[in-house]
Amino acid sequence: MTEKLFLDALRAALKNEQVLWDMDIQPQTWMELFQMAQKHQILPMVYEAVYGCPAAQRMDPRFFEMYRKSTMQSVIMQMMRTNEFIELYKYLTEKGCRPIVMKGIICRELYPNPDHRMSGDEDLLIESEQFHAVHEALLEYGMSLSDPEMDIQAAYEVPYGMRGKSIYIELHKYLFPPDSNAYGEFNQFFKDVFLRAEIVTVQGCEILTMCPTDHLFYLICHAFKHFLHSGFGIRQVCDIVLFANKYGSLIDWKTVYNNCRSIHADTFTASLFKIGKMYLSFDPEQACYPVEWREIFIDETAMLADLLDGGIYGDSNMNRKHSSTITLNAVSDDKKGKRGAVSIFRSVFPPRKEIENRYWYLRKCPVLLPVAWIDRIVHYRREMQHNKMDDAISAIRIGSRRVELLKKYGIIKE
Repeated sequence: MTEKLFLDALRAALKNEQVLWDMDIQPQTWMELFQMAQKHQILPMVYEAVYGCPAAQRMDPRFFEMYRKSTMQSVIMQMMRTNEFIELYKYLTEKGCRPIVMKGIICRELYPNPDHRMSGDEDLLIESEQFHAVHEALLEYGMSLSDPEMDIQAAYEVPYGMRGKSIYIELHKYLFPPDSNAYGEFNQFFKDVFLRAEIVTVQGCEILTMCPTDHLFYLICHAFKHFLHSGFGIRQVCDIVLFANKYGSLIDWKTVYNNCRSIHADTFTASLFKIGKMYLSFDPEQACYPVEWREIFIDETAMLADLLDGGIYGDSNMNRKHSSTITLNAVSDDKKGKRGAVSIFRSVFPPRKEIENRYWYLRKCPVLLPVAWIDRIVHYRREMQHNKMDDAISAIRIGSRRVELLKKYGIIKE
């Protein structure tokens, strides 16, 4: 029941409506509803859609007070982050830097109440040769590296924060890690993205972003990448379907469809749009949704269950998060034509390239791989103990189950 209420509330929020529930809902169910909204980082949307309905009015107002305050705090913080980002972007343009902005503030503008769609960071894409100029401009503005030990020359993305501010930036030289066996190839589709980039206006600020075709395909690829790890949440589906609703007539759907087929994500994408149509606010006619995808018969229920369980980035629990090694290995092996059972050894002791983005010293000194393995095991053990999780066998089980999901949606072969 909670999942149905959650999806009903979300659909109403996307339409800028309130639910009309007029039945008795127990306090435990209300708590589960709001906990699910928090897990997917959409509490403001869900709260605004439900607090005024007859079912909510029957409850003691004090019951909702904590969620009301949390909603207000989240919206205020998002407004601050948005304003801080716009000021930073104006500064970058004044310095002659014009990075492409994707996701984040662009997606928020798709929602009836933009600041109810939370974003923890903003993503900027630059041409690699412009990295030094943009890096220096960010430092001059007062931003600093989130990880001072990071090898910023080797990294494909570099994160920045600012003392006393809530703004957080991820500066991308590439949209995806080039050395990833599972999805490094996605970058080839965006090699001319700056030539096709367009200007949009957000709160009076002109922002350079991807053209609609590139941006929709990127949103799909970004969700797909997370799916290959440990999953993604309903908010990313909302972003995709709202983007398609708004820009559908400007999207080259044939290119998006062919690109998805080339990375074995056509059935995956069809399931997202089916979820959007059945449970959210996707309008195939308004979006000019192509017949090729409409004709794909797909059972979306397994995908829906996985993304509702996974939370915003598939990290609803540490065992699920750690299972990503198994799914990524399965995809990499499939690309190489390999088949086989889940390797526990490889899940615990992955190759250097799979973990060097996390353990930067491996880029400078590959012989330290055993040290990274030990660091990884100690880190995981602490996380599991802290969160009272099961041992690594649980992660193996989750990974094995999600590998079957990859097969179901045609991402890897049976």
